[in-house]
Amino acid sequence: MGRRHFIIPPVSIPVLLVMFVLFLAVFIMFSSAVMVAFERLGIPPEVAYTLFLFSLLGSFINIPIAEETTYEPVIGLREVRFFGILYPVPYFDWAERKVVIAVNVGGALVPLSVVLYEVFRLLYLGRFALLFNALLATLIAALFSHAFARPVRGLGIAMPMFLPPVIAVILGWFLGDGDPALVAYVSGTMGVLIGADLMNWKRIKNLGAPMVSIGGAGTFDGIFLAGLIAVLLV
Repeated sequence: MGRRHFIIPPVSIPVLLVMFVLFLAVFIMFSSAVMVAFERLGIPPEVAYTLFLFSLLGSFINIPIAEETTYEPVIGLREVRFFGILYPVPYFDWAERKVVIAVNVGGALVPLSVVLYEVFRLLYLGRFALLFNALLATLIAALFSHAFARPVRGLGIAMPMFLPPVIAVILGWFLGDGDPALVAYVSGTMGVLIGADLMNWKRIKNLGAPMVSIGGAGTFDGIFLAGLIAVLLV
């Protein structure tokens, strides 16, 4: 019997246990940070836990909301007969492609629901000045996000990771009006959603993918993380 060669060495049980413990520790730290951020926004613990579960499970769900048509350059080949001999001749043409634009439940709809909850809470409490400040902060954050967001073909909308949270923290400090965490979360979340995604709607379809999902990275998407990080830092 010949010797067996492993391209990838087998992983031993102790290594698997260490990897599992590390994964569990990271998950606990991440979930604890999410819970703390939600509770700082005035969301009851049981509701915050439910939202966190929805964000995790919803990360695997994309809901189609639109279909766009784009045209891409292609190079084809046609045969040309010359003196009885066939020659392949390349030619340039345009191909039509359908692009489905979807929204991710965990990465976009869950943080959007938190924003709507905060807006309706401010309306119920009659804190219209704070609501105006949150809307103003959202506008400023969206303009900053749009200025730095760049559609990258095959990747998505790219922008500096810590820019939206830092901008949201600064806006929370200056426009918080007694509740900087709320302004930071609303402006951080909606700033990325509006400035990076919605304001680049016409450019999203040119990313070279059959489907583009807003908030597609789920709980690790910029829409979800920007507001949470801002709340923890403010």
